[in-house]
Amino acid sequence: MKEQVKLTKLIFLSEKRKNLLLFLKDKPRSIAEIQEHLSTDLVSILPQIKKLKEGNLVIQKEHTYELSLMGVIITDKMQLFLDTLDVLEDNLDYWTKRNLTGIPAFLRNRLFELKNCKLILPEMSHMFELNHEFIEELNLSTHVLGFASYFHPSFTTLYPRLAKKGVEISLILTEPVFQRFKKDFREELCTLLNFKNVRVFSFPSDPKIADFIVTDRFFLLTLLSMEKLFEHESLLSSEPEALKWGTDLFSHMLKEAIQVKEV
Repeated sequence: MKEQVKLTKLIFLSEKRKNLLLFLKDKPRSIAEIQEHLSTDLVSILPQIKKLKEGNLVIQKEHTYELSLMGVIITDKMQLFLDTLDVLEDNLDYWTKRNLTGIPAFLRNRLFELKNCKLILPEMSHMFELNHEFIEELNLSTHVLGFASYFHPSFTTLYPRLAKKGVEISLILTEPVFQRFKKDFREELCTLLNFKNVRVFSFPSDPKIADFIVTDRFFLLTLLSMEKLFEHESLLSSEPEALKWGTDLFSHMLKEAIQVKEV
């Protein structure tokens, strides 16, 4: 344990050492390349290189520096760790106050893919309306994968309108939401099911996720608060990795969902 602490300090107590290890991840580098990449001078970087060599993380071969085998093992996971920290720190207050148990383990391990998420807050004057930025992006999408564990009245008009435009739509609704849709908006649900480009599924168990939508343009995720109060705050990202993460979440939930053919 003592050696592990020393190794952690060696890497993370110096930005130069940490960034140097990441820079050497792809291939050996000359001292000139290292200086340029780190925007530093020889006097500043040589002591850091020496410490990494003494820690058996970097080796020197003639005029270049490269990672040792142990350095390769460490840096292979280090970037993912740092990327995960970046994702969490960008919206730390949101993540720390949300229930993450609804996210399957394999996707919790891939939180680093949710880069550049923007926090979407409901406006006080439009508290019960869908976010305008979300609507604009949705209207420009060619396919939609959606999940909801609460009922919003806009579902009855929003999705039929998109379906008429030819948008491919797949919706997973929790059983209580589906039953509400069926009971109070039966005609609208039948209209939606009649579109050949629409699939509706019922989700039988408690998902522990408020809702999410992934399209070819964006991914929107709304998690439940740990305090059991529903705060309609969401994370929005248009990064390809986030879209893939959201698609995989939908595919995972689809395994348990039951398709609705008629009502």
